[in-house]
Amino acid sequence: MLLSCSDFLEPDDPFGQIPYVEIFEDEATATAAVTTLYAKLRDDVLLTGNSSGLSVRMGLYADELDFYGMPGESAFEIYQHQIIASNSAVQSTWNSTYNLIHMANAALEGLEKSEALSQNLKNQLRGESLFIRAFSHDYLLNLFGDIPYITSTDFELNKDVSRLPQNTVYEFILTDLNEAKSLLGENYIGEERTRVNKAGISALLARVHLYLGNWQEAEAQSNSVISNTALYSLEPNIENEFLINSNSAILQFKPKNFGTNTHEASTFIFISVPPPFLALTNSLVEAFEENDLRRTHWIDELNDGNQTWYHAYKYKATGNTGMSLEYSIVFRLAEIYLIRAEARAMQNNLQGALQDLNTIRARAGLENAVAGSQTDLITAILNERRFELFTEHGHRWFDIKRLNKASQILSPIKPGWRETNTLWPIPEADLLINPNLQPQNPGY
Repeated sequence: MLLSCSDFLEPDDPFGQIPYVEIFEDEATATAAVTTLYAKLRDDVLLTGNSSGLSVRMGLYADELDFYGMPGESAFEIYQHQIIASNSAVQSTWNSTYNLIHMANAALEGLEKSEALSQNLKNQLRGESLFIRAFSHDYLLNLFGDIPYITSTDFELNKDVSRLPQNTVYEFILTDLNEAKSLLGENYIGEERTRVNKAGISALLARVHLYLGNWQEAEAQSNSVISNTALYSLEPNIENEFLINSNSAILQFKPKNFGTNTHEASTFIFISVPPPFLALTNSLVEAFEENDLRRTHWIDELNDGNQTWYHAYKYKATGNTGMSLEYSIVFRLAEIYLIRAEARAMQNNLQGALQDLNTIRARAGLENAVAGSQTDLITAILNERRFELFTEHGHRWFDIKRLNKASQILSPIKPGWRETNTLWPIPEADLLINPNLQPQNPGY
């Protein structure tokens, strides 16, 4: 279903028994309610590093990951491009994301009604909730195309909603993000980078404007992050890129339990071969330039004497390490440099684009790229995004989709590829419950 009647809080939440009206009349419980939104993103679909997250699902859908599980699994259907509207991964992505949006809306409504919280705290929590709502809709839009933009918890209003054109959804996303940016401060809350600040909003705005082709605004939002050298700088040693409070980190997820680390490490690292679930594609591994430090530091390999398999090794800590060593990245500075590089190239500022591109290449131990045509430079930036951002929240899929390269890249390697696969189907169960979500996306 698009929206469930589930409680605002997860059943196992420690303050789940507090009456809803009271949650936003106390600073501690109001803050805990909003930080629950991050936990939902971390643990349940979208940005989770486990098998239900976009890092896995879109890595399989694109050309980053090979599948070694059992035929018939939803992940196998994703890998083979044999998705149908009843696919459980499609359904869970839709349901869980709209459930998160429902939670964000509940927070926004609770904050609006609260008379006990200070205005500063209400601004902070409202900004964070708007960010989560916009972020969630942005991913849904890029997966499903036209979608409903939900801004209320009212079931009667939501049960018959219709899908909105993508441009309209983007307008709502930008409205939410611009308000959030006006409400949040430059500094982080606390000593860690686990709650969004103004730069985190700028990072998402830069990405959204890049996808929209608003090159000047994408560059401007990128500038505001890159120029904040008091908080952000590229880690000179790429081994430190995914550590807690890395200088490159703009927003991270803190693990649920003290001493544990990331879902990503547990998901991508395998210790026996053949791999039990997934591995990096040979085509990705072989595409790295010789001496690329990302190839030697962010990828590991195992072999059985006859064959070699590769796994992502950006996150290295598995299990309990006494103190947590790594936090999952949501936004990091390297992406922002590459956004600015592409935005500059699209405005024909080839030297500026090349400078940003070579900043990333230098950190990877590579020689500078040489200026060529605008087309060649944009291709080089896309390739650099492939090597820098692999297995991170579906970047590769969204890149080849938005640049109209999906068919060229995937048709030779995905037997089930069709042009209509650039969008996922609206879940069949939701179409049956709410006919206003019709028509189904083409091809399904």
